[in-house]
Amino acid sequence: MTLPEWAVVTPERGAHIERVAALLSTWATALRVPAAERARWLRAAWLHDALRDAPAADELQHGPMAAERAARDGERDPGVLDAVRYHSLGHARWDDVGKMLYLADYLEPGRPFDREAHRALAARVPGERDAVLRDVAARRIARVIDSGWPLVRETVDFWNSLLAP
Repeated sequence: MTLPEWAVVTPERGAHIERVAALLSTWATALRVPAAERARWLRAAWLHDALRDAPAADELQHGPMAAERAARDGERDPGVLDAVRYHSLGHARWDDVGKMLYLADYLEPGRPFDREAHRALAARVPGERDAVLRDVAARRIARVIDSGWPLVRETVDFWNSLLAP
């Protein structure tokens, strides 16, 4: 799979998307994920930032924009569409594709911050996915708080869902 023809990405963004897809593929292999589920993960990877560099995109709108465009282009899987739509925010009702995309988007090895910590977290995903998911969500939420931005309802609900027994 590759970027859709309607994608608007810089070469750097394209490289990020490729790294996200590669990390998801690695995890799918380690977890012995069935081919159909692996395909869902990879579709979400290739779509998640497909409009990140579009003129009207911003940090919170590029996911919904890409999900809407993907749906118009024929993507019908609600889990893939929700993964793309909320990949920057988190979503309380995600299935595995959303959770795995959220992790891979943050932990892919090209991110310029906390590389050693990210590498260690990424290595733990196949055996401790839920624990790593809580850790990554906490890191992402702390970054939002430290930046002085408000937490959106989706992120708060996502965090609370991770704490539920």
